[in-house]
Amino acid sequence: MSDEKSLNPEAERAIAKVRRLMMITSITTFLAVAAVLVVIGYRVFRLGESAEPSPAFADVAATLPAGAKVLSTSVSDDHIVVTIDVGGVIELHTFDPDTLKPLGRLRLAPKP
Repeated sequence: MSDEKSLNPEAERAIAKVRRLMMITSITTFLAVAAVLVVIGYRVFRLGESAEPSPAFADVAATLPAGAKVLSTSVSDDHIVVTIDVGGVIELHTFDPDTLKPLGRLRLAPKP
């Protein structure tokens, strides 16, 4: 009971073009979402495999001068700083956190 008119050829071509563009856009979006999910899945599963056991604690001994007192320590990603009071003179000793080797020493003495 509905009177449907057939569309003219230009309108049919325009509708076909829009359908093609929608199909291309839908496929592209699906592939992009699938790629993101694959990367996330890969990283999640690789995280379990690549987890290295934590290294054992190193047994390192550092000697201090007689009468020296450790005032504070500070740890960051690239160094460890130990502040020491040696007879009224403050010294800052820095160490590499990975190897625990000394990186440097700064002596803060009062001005004479």
